[in-house]
Amino acid sequence: MEQLLSLETPVVVMGCVLLSWKIVRHIWSFLDVGKEPVTVLVTGAAGQIGYALVPMIARGEMLGPDQRVIIHMLDIEAAADSLNGVKMELIDSALPLLKGVVATTDVVEACSGVEIAVMVGGFPRKEGMERKDVMSKNVSIYKAHAAALEQHAAPHCKVLVVANPANTNALILKEFAPSIPEKNITCLTRLDHNRALGQISEKLDVDVSDVKNVVIWGNHSSSQYPDATHATINTISGEKSARELIADDKWLKGEFVTRVQQRGAEIIKARKMSSAMSAASAACDHMRDWLLGTPKGGWVSMGVCSDGSYGIPAGLVYSFPVTCHNGQWSIVQGLKIDEFSREKMDISAKELTEEKTLAYSCLN
Repeated sequence: MEQLLSLETPVVVMGCVLLSWKIVRHIWSFLDVGKEPVTVLVTGAAGQIGYALVPMIARGEMLGPDQRVIIHMLDIEAAADSLNGVKMELIDSALPLLKGVVATTDVVEACSGVEIAVMVGGFPRKEGMERKDVMSKNVSIYKAHAAALEQHAAPHCKVLVVANPANTNALILKEFAPSIPEKNITCLTRLDHNRALGQISEKLDVDVSDVKNVVIWGNHSSSQYPDATHATINTISGEKSARELIADDKWLKGEFVTRVQQRGAEIIKARKMSSAMSAASAACDHMRDWLLGTPKGGWVSMGVCSDGSYGIPAGLVYSFPVTCHNGQWSIVQGLKIDEFSREKMDISAKELTEEKTLAYSCLN
């Protein structure tokens, strides 16, 4: 009898533990318990990209389907009414992940406590404006934004600059927000990366999800170099080189490159407005991969501070292929660079060096 009881006791204990766990899970399901909300800033939120972006963030497309968010939206005084309209629409959408929304024209209020900042606001180039005039306007804007983030954002804040000139705006922000780690300041070249994926998928008539490892090198401008040298295609018989499957180096070094470089202008010509939906989608892709990690065996393109990799001058914000893990990015090393690629990469680096010099002259 004693031996039987000794055998039954562990079974009873395990049964009680299992029952208790089921009860706890049942009670937990009725409570609004989950991840703490993340505060996300979107500048220029009343504009086209901002209008497309904020509902994507509130639906979980940037941070995942279980991450609640508080969205801070900033725009200029002239856009205050439109900004409030965006806030009303967010509220009217009854989005479960949205735990708060602030619409403001006060940069200090907008930056307070933010953990992710998506800098969409900037001064666009207008007809008749010189390059230096545009740069001077944006240097002033990003110097002010940097100061506000420096003083009021969360210490671990991660920043994505979307507004053009994106690479140099990110550089200015980095200079004037020294307490934000430079690895936490990036710019958007994911839109160009996605465009490159789309062009290859159309060329080969394959699903875009089967194409990976294109690279955007350099500036988010017409000097960028879309590189398909290392791209692969997932086929029934395994991964194949995109270059081999396309079998048309003239297209890869010609039309493919120029089509991706000029895609923004092509869209403006077609719809009389700049890219908004695709830019917002790319911003979500960029932040999601940065924070949640890139797929195994693949990389994405991000504008990041150069450490001298691939002969690119250290300190420039330049687009590289990167992998992301635990909220940190790393430049992919060891890719073979042919003579054609080297020339294209250096042209974009030269343009960014000139932009940096121009930006600093505006500061002075």
